[in-house]
Amino acid sequence: MQGIDIRPLKMRLRGEIKAWRRALEPGWKAAADEKICARVLALREYAACSTLLTYVSLPIEVDTLCLISRAFADGKKVAAPRCVEGTHEMEFYEISSMDDLARQTFGVLEPVRERCRLLTDFSGSVCLVPALAYDRAGYRLGYGAGYYDRFLSVYPGPKIGLVYAQNLRRSLWKGRYDVPVDLIVTEARLFVPQAAGAERKKKK
Repeated sequence: MQGIDIRPLKMRLRGEIKAWRRALEPGWKAAADEKICARVLALREYAACSTLLTYVSLPIEVDTLCLISRAFADGKKVAAPRCVEGTHEMEFYEISSMDDLARQTFGVLEPVRERCRLLTDFSGSVCLVPALAYDRAGYRLGYGAGYYDRFLSVYPGPKIGLVYAQNLRRSLWKGRYDVPVDLIVTEARLFVPQAAGAERKKKK
């Protein structure tokens, strides 16, 4: 029996979610982003980390600028991703302010390599992971380029997904190399995937 090509299905769902997000009322989005930010800051994973790895949000994404500002104020190191030219891989660079960022791949704000230090030691860090959607097992629907999939496959620290509750699905298609996140934060609740939940309880 031939397998089903899920690429068109993923592409269609990406388009639907992007359209939904673009249509969000600005006031509702700002309030939802604020709730998500507050939930992240209340996590013990955030309190315990010395370094916050975070994407720099686009307008249709859950806002991370408030989290970046708070992490600086809390005395934490902040590192943002930069795509490696000619590959589908990314590296994280430590930034000291928003002035260390410039628009690069896909119009995303990325660290200016000459101003920033490449991060190679991920001990004591947590990673905020963007997605268009997550499912209840912690798997994500990304933008299709595979940058985060490759990074997360070797990243040893806690992985925290940020998404709107509307974009939390019962299940999503996943590949054999996909890596689920440990926590999903929405404006409505904190969701712990089952496998990650058992591990999280051990650490209490």
